[in-house]
Amino acid sequence: MGETHRINFEPVDIQMEVGEDEKILDAAFRQGIHLMHGCREGQCSACKSYVLDGEIQMERYSTFACNDAEVAEGYVLLCRAHAYTDCTIELLNFDEDELLGGVPIQDVRTRITAIEPKTRDIVSLRLVAVEPETYEFKPGQYSDISIPGTDEHRSFSMATTQSTPGEIEFLIKKYPGGKFSTLLEAGLAVGDELHVNGPFGSFTIKDGHALPVVCIGGGAGMAPILSILRHMNETGSTRPVRFYYGARTASDLFYVDEILKLGEGLRDFEYVACLSEPLPDVGPPEADRLPASVVPEAGNVTQVVARRESALARCEVYLCGPPPMVEAALFFLDAQGVPKDQVFYDSFTSPAAAAT
Repeated sequence: MGETHRINFEPVDIQMEVGEDEKILDAAFRQGIHLMHGCREGQCSACKSYVLDGEIQMERYSTFACNDAEVAEGYVLLCRAHAYTDCTIELLNFDEDELLGGVPIQDVRTRITAIEPKTRDIVSLRLVAVEPETYEFKPGQYSDISIPGTDEHRSFSMATTQSTPGEIEFLIKKYPGGKFSTLLEAGLAVGDELHVNGPFGSFTIKDGHALPVVCIGGGAGMAPILSILRHMNETGSTRPVRFYYGARTASDLFYVDEILKLGEGLRDFEYVACLSEPLPDVGPPEADRLPASVVPEAGNVTQVVARRESALARCEVYLCGPPPMVEAALFFLDAQGVPKDQVFYDSFTSPAAAAT
């Protein structure tokens, strides 16, 4: 067991203790301090901070998230960082409302109530909380689900809201060779127990804000956006909402009827399906029978948004989906002059996908 050191965060004047054997971000969670974060695996830069004083070493991380020149200058990723002296760290990104007011991390024992395919590679996994009997999180956040019989976990976003505090739905993309994907195919069944830890993530709807909301999603990125739309519907939000969902073909679209139903309770709501391969379509015939009000647009989701949106700088933009989609959208939004504090995102990755 390593020594314990004190961390002082600037400019927020918050202090905490951290053991040498734990990562700084994990220590913050343990003490109820919700620092900005994303992947928690050193792959994004959401938790990037600057060391003003002290000795910090990092575990393995992506140089795309923090390059060698930045490390030499003193930048660190808190999700990979261990402190070996007392330290003073400048937070580069932080939400004052979240810092000491976020939802506490919880360990929840759950039971599977349904495993239901939604498309050829997206599965709905529904759980009920057993101990404790509720699970608190904010719309848009994600959780770690432990892989039974191992010390590994996988991270997935919740699609549900606190209107059903004991029921949780995850929308999971299956990858060939993926450990969790294999379990979904054969290995997990209704009635089995799973351990859930969370919530994590800063991709949450900002209640009290007034700007129009533009959601851009793809693949399993449907889950947090669906949670946000459900929450806005349940709370009577009056903010205009547009939801762009990117897929390959019409057979990759799902939850269309529910999304349109949610939109009936929202102001100026519009759902736009964006198909990168609109013809020819494959899959069950019923996948082609979309509601008459949904006429898919050709092109990837970023191309469609570029054609249809002329005032993104006056909107809050919520992104979630495969890394190439998120990266393309971030580049596009920056070119459009959208302020960075009006853009919120998660980029979904998979160990199986990363290995290919």
